[in-house]
Amino acid sequence: MVESFSFEVKTKGDDDIIDIMPLVEEKLTLSKIKNGFALVFVSGSTCAITTMEYEPGLIEDLKVLLQRLAPKNETYKHNLRWNDDNGYAHLRALLIGPSLAIPLVDSKLKLGIWQQIALIDFDNHPRQRYITVQLVGE
Repeated sequence: MVESFSFEVKTKGDDDIIDIMPLVEEKLTLSKIKNGFALVFVSGSTCAITTMEYEPGLIEDLKVLLQRLAPKNETYKHNLRWNDDNGYAHLRALLIGPSLAIPLVDSKLKLGIWQQIALIDFDNHPRQRYITVQLVGE
């Protein structure tokens, strides 16, 4: 069986990191699927989905790491072509990815005690992000 749910999140852009765990868990309560897996996917090429310990220190550490890996002030071919100054955002999204699959056992996500699902918006302006949660199983 497959069930699909979706929701929207308003972001601030500029490495906005949002704990979407409560929104994903809310969709689980609507499902008849008890065992299988949950796929969490965000549409867009300048955002990503990951798991992390969602706490202020790690949030800041992640932002520092991303700035080292794909600095905002670098010259990117993407920016030269499109003049939108978000080449760094595309690269950061490529590094983390738009989705993840999580085992679902007895209607609960099998995540670690300090592991939450986070949406990261790398773009250089606020956005409306669309997340799909697809549950597959029995």
